[in-house]
Amino acid sequence: MTHSTDRRVTANLTLTLDGRYHGPGGPADFAAFAPYVSTDVARDHLTRIWEGATTALLGRVNAEGFLGYWSSVAEDENADPRDRGYAKWLVDTEKVVLSTTLTRAPWERARVVNAPAADVAADLRETGSGDILVNSSTSVIKPLLAADMIDRLYLMIVPEIVGGGQRLFDDGLPASTWTLTRQETGKLGEIALVYDRAR
Repeated sequence: MTHSTDRRVTANLTLTLDGRYHGPGGPADFAAFAPYVSTDVARDHLTRIWEGATTALLGRVNAEGFLGYWSSVAEDENADPRDRGYAKWLVDTEKVVLSTTLTRAPWERARVVNAPAADVAADLRETGSGDILVNSSTSVIKPLLAADMIDRLYLMIVPEIVGGGQRLFDDGLPASTWTLTRQETGKLGEIALVYDRAR
């Protein structure tokens, strides 16, 4: 897929060994992930995902959840500098929130768009510069994968099998090839991976 600027669409998600992004208890079940999110490998990975990005593309649920958490981290002088760096970036950067129900943006420097994710990503690629980051919003990542519009995947794999919960890679996705451009393993067995779409 060609586009007129060099903007990449990147996506970040943490997965279990069985490919789940939450546990069997539902969307709020992150118990299996908790031991790994504050490791050095995870925090360095978090820094990596936003450093080249100038736009955050979010689903409504994440936009509202992130607002409550990351805004306070941005103000917390005792927070890990890597966490605070991401938080400040998220607060200050352009945010595009995909929603069919919101009438106004839940953040400053944010706008709400009621349109398919692939259309919004295509429009964003046509203007500006810097990566367009979809951070943990599976409601956005999944349709972009289905449309083959993701150029880079930042994945954290945690050494847990949870046996239930939603998977990122659904059956029926278009076949694609990816190049591993970075990998880092932590002391707890967590692995940070960066894959670029081979086109």
